[in-house]
Amino acid sequence: MKILFVSSEGLPYSKTGGLADVIEGLPKALRELGHDVAVLLPRYPGNKMSTTLISSLTLPLGDRVRFPAIGEGKTENGVRYLFLDDPEFFDRPGIYGDKAGDYPDNAERFAEFSRAAIEVAKRVWLPDVIHCHDWQTALVPVLLRTEYAADAPVRSLPVVFTIHNLAYQGVFPRPTLRKIGLPDSLFTLDALEFYGKVNFLKGGLIYADYLTTVSRRYAKEIQTPEYGAGLEGVIQKRADRVVGILNGVDYTAWNPEKDTLIAENFSAKNLDGKNACKKDLLASFQLPDENLSQPLIGIVSRFVDQKGFDLIADIANDLLKEEVALVALGTGQPAYEKMFRDLAHENPARVGVKIGYDEALAHKIEAGADMFLMPSRYEPCGLNQMYSLRYGTAPIVRATGGLDDTIQNFGPRSHQGTGFKFQEYEPEALLTCVRAALKAYRDTDAWRVLQHNGMAKDFSWKASAPAYVTLYEAAKRSRIPRVVRSSK
Repeated sequence: MKILFVSSEGLPYSKTGGLADVIEGLPKALRELGHDVAVLLPRYPGNKMSTTLISSLTLPLGDRVRFPAIGEGKTENGVRYLFLDDPEFFDRPGIYGDKAGDYPDNAERFAEFSRAAIEVAKRVWLPDVIHCHDWQTALVPVLLRTEYAADAPVRSLPVVFTIHNLAYQGVFPRPTLRKIGLPDSLFTLDALEFYGKVNFLKGGLIYADYLTTVSRRYAKEIQTPEYGAGLEGVIQKRADRVVGILNGVDYTAWNPEKDTLIAENFSAKNLDGKNACKKDLLASFQLPDENLSQPLIGIVSRFVDQKGFDLIADIANDLLKEEVALVALGTGQPAYEKMFRDLAHENPARVGVKIGYDEALAHKIEAGADMFLMPSRYEPCGLNQMYSLRYGTAPIVRATGGLDDTIQNFGPRSHQGTGFKFQEYEPEALLTCVRAALKAYRDTDAWRVLQHNGMAKDFSWKASAPAYVTLYEAAKRSRIPRVVRSSK
């Protein structure tokens, strides 16, 4: 099968979040299953093209015409990488915005990208199915079923659309519709209209053949008012076409036995190296070795409300009354950055923080921490809790989305489970859960069982990739016209 991925970001070329990891891992896994896979990305600064395939592609965009190029990058793991090359739109410091906020022309940028994806399918690489990701590519199925509905080469192309985070929808003022060259007939409740504005994501939800989310639990959650972000009714109407498929982990990058970014390698059979990693992690944050004898909690995250940092702020003082050390890596809302700086200043021997992102330090935290904290308000999938399991680091999570799907609560008596979960989004529930983890840590034998339980889990793409293949095949079948046989 030939599968064309269309995404606004993807490793090894661009990344702001977990979407990029998926765009690297899933195509690679599909290629290993014998499928032909190509990935179309915008060309951002630093992305090198080896070949120009189309030097000038004519794309209408409202009352303008744009002439981007289509190029090809280096083949990675057997996956072909294609680029939309338009420096005016994509040769910028950020992918979606800068310090001032989102780029004001994001609607035009990603409308062009969606149009380009269809033209690439027509002119460069005709796939059996297109796999789109998030609002930035949601216009692909909209355009295919409207403007390209009579275009023979592509009109029957099936589209699978993955929602990585429903909170990001691509909502713009009504005049945007004409700016990107779409007719007013699409400004209806059954199409792109959303409370008087244009909603790109809604279009993808309505016009794609199948919808996926990145965990089974999240597929159910987004059909409720609590998690549906105003689109739960749209998703409910398509419930028979909504499938939850858990994201996979690339264990070639996240494996304590081979990780070159950590102080010492280790495995489930020999965990001795984990202590060396803990010592190295403490040194990286300039925390004293006296913390080696007490539990060390790690955080790698965006510091935002969604990730549960309001809960962490509420329990921080009570948490530090326990015998525990804390290290945090991330950036986000200024209030939470200040919170961690203040905690580190007030507790210099037990709290370390780095504002920013550091890939090597992220690996050190996964390897050296005893516990990993992810108390998210909602979490479509989450990857760090799965990384943590492989590194013998017990996740402390809220039972939501992919966190609930991947972490089994540890029973101190049964010795079953892989981490610690709490249900209610309340500070006291989080504190109680952390204390349960700290108590379990004091039982050395039980803790070792917990580590082995987690390290034995396999969340690779081996299970998820075949599930996507099944869905691609279903999407193809849904596009085959039914032949009505005569009763004569």
